[in-house]
Amino acid sequence: MDSQLTDQILTLLRQHRIMSLATLRPDGWPQATTVGYAHEGLTLYFLCGPDSQKAANLARDGRVSLTIDHDTDEVMDIKGLSMAARAQSVLDPAEAQRALHLLLKRYPQQTALPLPMPKPSDVRIFRVTPIVISVLDYSKGFGHTELLLC
Repeated sequence: MDSQLTDQILTLLRQHRIMSLATLRPDGWPQATTVGYAHEGLTLYFLCGPDSQKAANLARDGRVSLTIDHDTDEVMDIKGLSMAARAQSVLDPAEAQRALHLLLKRYPQQTALPLPMPKPSDVRIFRVTPIVISVLDYSKGFGHTELLLC
């Protein structure tokens, strides 16, 4: 793997906490939603309700596309990530606890709210493993992208 590009990806992952995630509905149409995420290296974790459309979509087909970026005032300041990836339900209790801990670190204000952090049994936790990552950096030219095959 290209270490300079990997470092750029990790920097972008650290700078953001939400992603737009597209799953495939039963009728074949993509469904995009916004979710919070945490990461360990290039592996991302997110959670959703066990009865959500997203969980049902992923139970049928684990292929996802996602974007991570932020709003800018200038078009040429756009920087972000786009990924083709596979999402799998986390079934191992130790990994589930680790993923929840990573999410809690990303959202420390959650502990100050009256709502408790969910237990692994209350939610679906997904591991997202990238297949192809596209790094967008318009400061290097309009629409400039670099690909990392994982």
